[in-house]
Amino acid sequence: MATAKTIAVVGATGKQGGSLARALQCDASGAFAVRALTRKPSSDRAQALARAGAAVVQADADDPESLKRAFDGAYGAYCVTDFWEHGDPERERRQGAAMAEAARSAGLQHVIWSTLEDTRPFVPLSDPRMPTLLGKYKVPHYDAKAEVDAEFRRLGVPTTFLLTSFYWENFLGFRGMRLRPGDGDELILAMPMGNEQLPGIAIDDLALCALGIFKQTCSAGQTIGVAGDQPTCAQMAASFTKALGRPVRYVDVDPAAYRTWDFPGAAELSNMLQFKRDFPDVFCGARSVERSRQLNPRLQTFEQWLERHRSEF
Repeated sequence: MATAKTIAVVGATGKQGGSLARALQCDASGAFAVRALTRKPSSDRAQALARAGAAVVQADADDPESLKRAFDGAYGAYCVTDFWEHGDPERERRQGAAMAEAARSAGLQHVIWSTLEDTRPFVPLSDPRMPTLLGKYKVPHYDAKAEVDAEFRRLGVPTTFLLTSFYWENFLGFRGMRLRPGDGDELILAMPMGNEQLPGIAIDDLALCALGIFKQTCSAGQTIGVAGDQPTCAQMAASFTKALGRPVRYVDVDPAAYRTWDFPGAAELSNMLQFKRDFPDVFCGARSVERSRQLNPRLQTFEQWLERHRSEF
């Protein structure tokens, strides 16, 4: 029997990394062994991974040497950063660059880098359609990740660049995305998306797509965009109405107004959604539901995901 290939999973107790670690562990082929990277190996989530068979290793994305030690001897790695933990794109860029260097140093054979588009070629810093944030970004958590792409390429790391999509779980836990009370029994889905599609995916499905990428023979430098579905917000409101048994109405919000709403990251998220709204061919065109289903045959549509989670709303 072939030896299982070790995948070092950055952020293995977080959303993306945790979902992938579980997907690797549950994969019936037994092709992969999980090396779970975490800052706190003693945490409950880390210990749950250990009980399921993962090798839990201490590593910190702000400590390049710890990443090198954690990647050493592995076949591949899943590299992801969490902008929302600290809100600092410069720190996120440094973390991603440290992962690229650690992957090069360890001679990894396949890395998946969880990334997003650089919005600035489409909306230059001088473009008044949306404000520039933090002096040099339009959508900081997009633009900083995209800058790291060049580091993986420059260092010759065999990398799949994985373009992610809107997590449907945001409707459950992200304050600015939750349904809002309307009149009477009505709920409101409010976003600055106009009538454009919003590609989205369940976090577990994103992980299964990443698993599918690791299973395939991949050429270095490929970019794969994933989505489980690409509904408009009006279509999502109709799906919410059906699933929840109460009226849900979509309200198209002006991006300038959305930026002023009282929740953390409002300006950032307004710019992000406006980018998706204003450049649908770019964003939707880079994310193929059909390709995602090839990687993950169990891929859920938005309605299927909502049916599974309706009791949580």
